[in-house]
Amino acid sequence: MTISVVLSALFMAVLDSFIVVVADPSIVADLHASASDVQWVLAGYQLSYAVFIITATRLADLYGRRRVFLLGVALFTLSSVACALSPNAGSLIAARVIQGLGAALMVPQVFAFVTVLVPAARRHSVYGVVGIVMGMATIGGQLIGGLLIGANLFDSGWRLVFWVNVPIGTALFLLAVRYVPKTGSAATRKLDLPGVLVLSVALFLLVLPLIQGQEAGWPWWVWACFAGSAVAFGLFVAVERGLERRGGDPLVPLTLFKQRSFSLGIILVLALYALIYSYYLALSVTMQQGLGMSALGAGLVYAPAATAFFVFSMVASRIIPKYGRRVLEVGAIILASGYLAAGLLLVSGPRITPLLVIPALIVQSVGGGLVITPALNTVLSRVKPESAGVASGVLSTAQQCGGALGVAVIGAVFFGSFHPAAVGRAAAAGHAFAIASFGVFLIAVIAGVIVFLLPKRPASQV
Repeated sequence: MTISVVLSALFMAVLDSFIVVVADPSIVADLHASASDVQWVLAGYQLSYAVFIITATRLADLYGRRRVFLLGVALFTLSSVACALSPNAGSLIAARVIQGLGAALMVPQVFAFVTVLVPAARRHSVYGVVGIVMGMATIGGQLIGGLLIGANLFDSGWRLVFWVNVPIGTALFLLAVRYVPKTGSAATRKLDLPGVLVLSVALFLLVLPLIQGQEAGWPWWVWACFAGSAVAFGLFVAVERGLERRGGDPLVPLTLFKQRSFSLGIILVLALYALIYSYYLALSVTMQQGLGMSALGAGLVYAPAATAFFVFSMVASRIIPKYGRRVLEVGAIILASGYLAAGLLLVSGPRITPLLVIPALIVQSVGGGLVITPALNTVLSRVKPESAGVASGVLSTAQQCGGALGVAVIGAVFFGSFHPAAVGRAAAAGHAFAIASFGVFLIAVIAGVIVFLLPKRPASQV
């Protein structure tokens, strides 16, 4: 029951990264929000989520994972109420920032609970379920958002995508009080405050320009932030090494990165979440702004892909113990092929329609189910239980930073190729989506190369 409760919280947190994308046009119409406001509705959540995750994992080690998880669920649920009641864009953005903090408190505990509570022999199958949950929340976010907005219960419009969190979050809090055990790390002595400060600055300076750079036109301050982030990350490494030499308790033990499966796995997760976040954002804009589809219609385009992802994620979780890395290799090839096929099909000239896009989405989801689901197990399979919290925090940070990086790069490619005034919205969207597909294909190739460098067998078989 514990794993079911925490996985439900994970689904809710990941879903809220994507469900808002399909609600953007409704938010603009209702709140008279600007393009920048709408972007910050998404960015505020991502920024606070990414910056605070690793610190949240250490707080859980200090004060107990159950306590921090409950705090995260409560904060997420209450901020969802604030989102749903927001009278203007500014209050909605503020509530989304707080919601991101709640997600940061919840999500890393999920991976830590799995690592600590599930025996090693069964852990790969449970991580498979974790990957399925995250993938379904990612792919299904826009489908669920479209259904909710289309339902328009009580004339609530876009607000329903936040109201739906309230009963779910309340039920999860009550279930967690009863079923989630108290766990923590007895070895942790105190919070590494210098590490928290330096890492928070480094992540802020990295994620902020990734989120805002394209919208702002890549001005000088974006590049200054990137440079400052590199310096801050270098300082963080120096601070952590110094603390380790003095026998202290660093925020992130750098020895984690000596494990090839962990260090390569983190890069793989960065690449995978860069491509999936960016592609579905480009697809949503294409369907709604290019083809003029409703939120519900755009959401339904994802339904076949979501089904394919679920089925092949289940297949991956069953066959990975026998075939090991080979499953990821096949998945990576299929995934890249799906993006390449979409680009080749659309760049040749036919007017983009859902019927042209859906087959490519299904191919991508088949590959994604085979590679994204096992990737989580690859990252965490060899991590010791006492390091589970911080390792899961690094993993969650990689997911968010990867998503922000993908949206920044592919978003710039997509919007730089989207010129509706010249050829009309539908043709412009089709061309831009084709170019974006080629860009995502290159990221998928990078992910595939990393897959072939991973250990061949799961940790349980070594």
